[in-house]
Amino acid sequence: MTGNPLKERVLAIVSIIAQYVMDERQLPADSDIVEELLASGYEAEEIDAAFHWMESLSLRRVDRPTKSLAIPSQRIFTGEECQALSREARGFLVQLRQLGILDDEIQEDIIQKALNMGEDELALKDVKTLTALSLFARSQHEWLREVDCFMEDDWARMYH
Repeated sequence: MTGNPLKERVLAIVSIIAQYVMDERQLPADSDIVEELLASGYEAEEIDAAFHWMESLSLRRVDRPTKSLAIPSQRIFTGEECQALSREARGFLVQLRQLGILDDEIQEDIIQKALNMGEDELALKDVKTLTALSLFARSQHEWLREVDCFMEDDWARMYH
């Protein structure tokens, strides 16, 4: 994937912050994480872009009651979506939907964010980051276990 280096670095920063939240169960002060990211070689512009992007995700959060589906639905990806998401990324979203971790609304939100990210195909790692952020935006505590499981590819723990 030859993509936008800034976008890739911003996604890397978001991934680091998401992992920090999962490991520590709370985010350190903004100044502490910024200092750590600067020391790791990230530019202030990249860090700022990552925080703005995460903030915009959380501001778009919509609290709606969870609906249980009597008949599970199957999502068919459009040609544009197939170009934007790698085969592994699409399979990952389908798997999370089948497990009941994603509902139709969250899945559509993730797909739309992927489409808005640009012309390059997003790899599984990128879609995992988008998914983690979308679930965190919904409920920071409700999905921590599931996010931790899929970020670590620990599918057996998710089933139990």
